[in-house]
Amino acid sequence: MEQTQNFKNHTRYFPFHHFILTPLTLVYFIWTIVDLDFSSGSATSESIKSLILAFIIVCLPLLARIYALKNQNRIIFAEMRARYAELRGRSFSEVESKLSGGQIIALRFASDEELIPLVEESISNNLSSKEIKMKIKNWRGDYRRV
Repeated sequence: MEQTQNFKNHTRYFPFHHFILTPLTLVYFIWTIVDLDFSSGSATSESIKSLILAFIIVCLPLLARIYALKNQNRIIFAEMRARYAELRGRSFSEVESKLSGGQIIALRFASDEELIPLVEESISNNLSSKEIKMKIKNWRGDYRRV
């Protein structure tokens, strides 16, 4: 069973991505830069090809992460629209346009009892996502996110 989430422990890491794949691709990229050889035309050509390949290899896990996070954010926005409509009986669109993406993402951690007052306070006081998360008393954990 996972530990109960709260503000202090809600940050998630995927060990293979964060601690193995990404660092190794960075090591490979740096190694490629160190090994660049411009001593002849063919060495220069091979070095440039190696550098381009190393750059692509670094970009791939980052791109995969960006795609996953963008998809996750779309899901969060859909969940927040449904939750708000269920709790308020009206569309989230009237307040969604007044909130930043980060605020909406932070608000998803609020319990049903806290959500509406926090939405209103976030709009009126322009709370940062960190401030929103710190105000949540009854944390609603998200154990399925990427």
